[in-house]
Amino acid sequence: MLDSLRHILEVVMQSNSMIDKLDEIVQLSILYDFYGELLSEHKKQIFEDYVLNDLSLGEIAQERGLSRQGVHDIVKRCAIQLKEYEDKLSLIKKFNNIKDKVEKIKAILSEMNDKGQTDNNCLKLIESLADDILKEL
Repeated sequence: MLDSLRHILEVVMQSNSMIDKLDEIVQLSILYDFYGELLSEHKKQIFEDYVLNDLSLGEIAQERGLSRQGVHDIVKRCAIQLKEYEDKLSLIKKFNNIKDKVEKIKAILSEMNDKGQTDNNCLKLIESLADDILKEL
C-alpha cells in the first residue's frame, strides 16, 4: 500500500512538472509572438527551435555546431530579454485588456440582439468600453 502511494505521488509530481513546463513554453511563445523580431537572427533561430519546434538543447547544439550549455545560455538570455521587453512595453497586457473589452462589447450586443431592443444603458457601456480601448492604443 505504501509503495502504491509513493508511486501515485511520483506520477502526480511528474504531471505537475510537465504542466509547469508546458505553461512556461506557452508563455515564452506568446512573448516571442510579440517581441521575437527584436532578437538577433541567430538568437531567433535557436529560440524558435527550442520553443516553437520543440527541439532539445542537444539537438539544437548538434545542428548548429554549438555546445549544449551554449544553447541553454542563449535560450535563457532570450527568455529574459523577451520578459524585459514586456515589462517595459506591456504590449501583451494591453492586448489582453483590449481583447477582454471587445469580448464584453460582443456579449452586450448579443444580449441586446436577443432581447430585440436597444437599451441606452447598454449603449453607454459599449461607448465607455470603446473609449477605454481607444485610450489604450
